[in-house]
Amino acid sequence: MKNQNKLSKGIIQSEIRNMSIECNKIGGINLSQGFSDTPLNPIIGQGAINAINNGINHYTRYDGLLEIRKAVSQKLAKYNKIEADPDDEIIVTSGSTAALFCVLFPLCKEGDEVLLFEPYYGYHLNTILALKLQPKYCRLDAPDWKLDISKLESHISSKTRAIIINTPTNPSGKVYSKDEIIQLGRIAKKHDIFLITDEIYEYFLYDDSEHISPGSISEFKDCVITISGYSKTFSITGWRIGYIVCNKDLAKDIGFVHDLMYVCAPAPLQIGVAEGIMKLDNSFYDNLKLTYKYKRDLICDALNNAGLNPIKPQGAYYVLADISRLEGVTSKEKTMNFLRMTKIAIVPGEAFYHDSAGDNIARVCFAKDDSILKSVADILLSVKV
Repeated sequence: MKNQNKLSKGIIQSEIRNMSIECNKIGGINLSQGFSDTPLNPIIGQGAINAINNGINHYTRYDGLLEIRKAVSQKLAKYNKIEADPDDEIIVTSGSTAALFCVLFPLCKEGDEVLLFEPYYGYHLNTILALKLQPKYCRLDAPDWKLDISKLESHISSKTRAIIINTPTNPSGKVYSKDEIIQLGRIAKKHDIFLITDEIYEYFLYDDSEHISPGSISEFKDCVITISGYSKTFSITGWRIGYIVCNKDLAKDIGFVHDLMYVCAPAPLQIGVAEGIMKLDNSFYDNLKLTYKYKRDLICDALNNAGLNPIKPQGAYYVLADISRLEGVTSKEKTMNFLRMTKIAIVPGEAFYHDSAGDNIARVCFAKDDSILKSVADILLSVKV
């Protein structure tokens, strides 16, 4: 029986997943998919086990268990400088991707426009398309990815409903400065639109980069919706524990959508994450930065040595590399040839642009064990392009 929903034909599996599949076929090294090799901290794992043993295995309230909402509230106040009431301004979600869907669903109607910065994260785009919204693209240029506020404003129309930013950014590693965030907030207020911010990589910061949450600026509190989670920070991408922070007038509608679509995030895993938030001290997060800075520098040096000049990221755990010297016309052809040549999977740049601007770019994930990254460095030396 044929698929009757025309919309689904426009939504394809991400190139990130495609490259992982191709990599698995040949037993290669997967530097495409964004999951970390960092072991699970025992405090988090034991917290989930204890929750299971204590019978926390059933539906939760639509916005999550009180334990994790309180933990997130305290963390927001301490780290993000956001004051959020755990009773009616925080919604625990089945990951941050589900969070974005649940935010856009009640706030936008079919045909509304949502502005994305390129290079964008593909799941942001596909969520927009799944809801029959219209993506608008504002390009940020390498190597510094600076925000051009006049260019941004030229893309805003009477149909624009929201701007989505990701800071630190997947795939470029850009960290938005406080000045840029203030400019974005003012634009959102001026045009009466929402600023939706995905902060899933908020702890992955390098050199002098500082994470600034737009929701921490009181002037913009009512137009900012913060999305984050612990998939990356705690290396639990399969647990699907995210959250949304917004004013209570929006939170109930957004929470009801999450209840309808996902029911709730896994109950015992909510407790495991809450335990991690409350019990892991600053040394955990400081070590995260140092560990991943080392990995970043290791992979960037390897890419440089291979002639695949990288743009060193300020945050997150990806680096964009120049693949113009690889054989092929499109970025997909080039990355597939690279996979055949090296057995290393990377993501073609076309996954992050709506046109041909990504043809000479690829994303490399460095959230891997140091031994794997050193093996990659050795391979790249032997096949220097």
